[in-house]
Amino acid sequence: MNKYKRLLSNAAIFAIGTFSSKIMVYLLMPLYTNILSPAEYSTSDLITQTANLLSPLFAIGICDGIFRFALDAKEKIKEVFSSGIFVLLCGAGAFLVLSPLLFIFDFVDGYAWLIVVYVLSANIQHACANYIRGKGDTKGFAIQGIVNTALTILFNVIFLVCFGMGVTGYVLSVVIANVLVTLLMVFWKRLYSDFSFSFVKASTVKGMLKYSVPMIPTAIFWWITSVSNRFVVKEVCGDAVNGLFAASYKIPTVITLLTTIFIEAWHFSAVNDADDSDRGSFFSTVFNSYMGIIFMAASGLIAFSKICTMILYADSYYGAWQYMPTLIMATTFSALTTFMGSVYLVKKKSVMSFLTAMTGAIVNLVLSFVLIPRIGAHGAALAAAVSYFISFGLRTLTAQKFVRFNFHPIKLAVNTVLVGVQAWIMVAELPHWILYQAILLVAVLIFNGKPILDGILLALKKYRTQKN
Repeated sequence: MNKYKRLLSNAAIFAIGTFSSKIMVYLLMPLYTNILSPAEYSTSDLITQTANLLSPLFAIGICDGIFRFALDAKEKIKEVFSSGIFVLLCGAGAFLVLSPLLFIFDFVDGYAWLIVVYVLSANIQHACANYIRGKGDTKGFAIQGIVNTALTILFNVIFLVCFGMGVTGYVLSVVIANVLVTLLMVFWKRLYSDFSFSFVKASTVKGMLKYSVPMIPTAIFWWITSVSNRFVVKEVCGDAVNGLFAASYKIPTVITLLTTIFIEAWHFSAVNDADDSDRGSFFSTVFNSYMGIIFMAASGLIAFSKICTMILYADSYYGAWQYMPTLIMATTFSALTTFMGSVYLVKKKSVMSFLTAMTGAIVNLVLSFVLIPRIGAHGAALAAAVSYFISFGLRTLTAQKFVRFNFHPIKLAVNTVLVGVQAWIMVAELPHWILYQAILLVAVLIFNGKPILDGILLALKKYRTQKN
């Protein structure tokens, strides 16, 4: 199959699976924001984000290693899965031994057990899902994602609406969904036949850990960049403001959603569908279209941020819109940074991922402590945007050492200015902002739409030529 067609096909499968499930999360935002107060939403968000910090730490980064090594494993695929699960079990044992330390943190008082089960369930689900994806079973990977989200929503409704379990029900629904989906994968995809302690090889474990261990601080640093400022906002501004700030992330995560759909397909193509002779051209063509889609999405979300807030959020959360434009800029450069990280994935340069993520985290922390006391949650949003911008710049420069490709700097600069002006107009609430937003949105769509269409037509033309 033509490499562009394969990429589009895999992306379409992930899009169907992800959009059909994740869209329900957005449609249920009125439910969450009506049942949970901003303070309760803040607590549930901090619990889940703390678990997200601990997950890669006690998984020893092996979940990402399972995916990357499964891509190359072929006849040794069972060694990769068994060795990965063995490492994961060791990490789970260490986590259970150290879990009493959670009680020293005040904000998890009464919820420590939730963090424990969240981490354990999330890690095993992530490992199994990454193994399926690494084997090239894109349909299976997409289906498990749909089922996971559907179950999470189902249990959210049961626990929040029927039983009124509040924060506990919100978090527990994710845990139960992860457990059930893991069981589904184990029996549906017969993963039990791919695991045996006899398949665990010291050389495989060593090779996977060499790649995976640098992913631990990388994941922690990305967590610091994207989440740590919420803890600072909580301490400086209080739970109510932090609840609004946490809720404001929901609209910008549409860009994260688009990134996830594409990157899940792109990683497979970047490793398997291009050799060194044409990899630069492949990366350049794909990045051009990817960048255009991301900026068009960002422009649309900024223009409609107030409207989306009014539709999806309860009235008490309306103030969340004011943080969205800056956070959308942050997630835009987060998406571009993720693409550049695919170069490190192809070349197995996980240390470079670590170094660039560390830089972004340091910038975010410094700016958060400087800006949040002065301008509140706006400072947290601005710190995130600046840190992702710097991380993207560093990755763009270093990635060229491993895969030299055209990242279209002029187009990148024009898009950044146009969308940046949109964000500034919204935050400043300039008079006639609706007119300005309409003009800039049309400009972004025209500037990016034609090249994307030309790229798709070119890919289809190449496919027909090869087929004939």
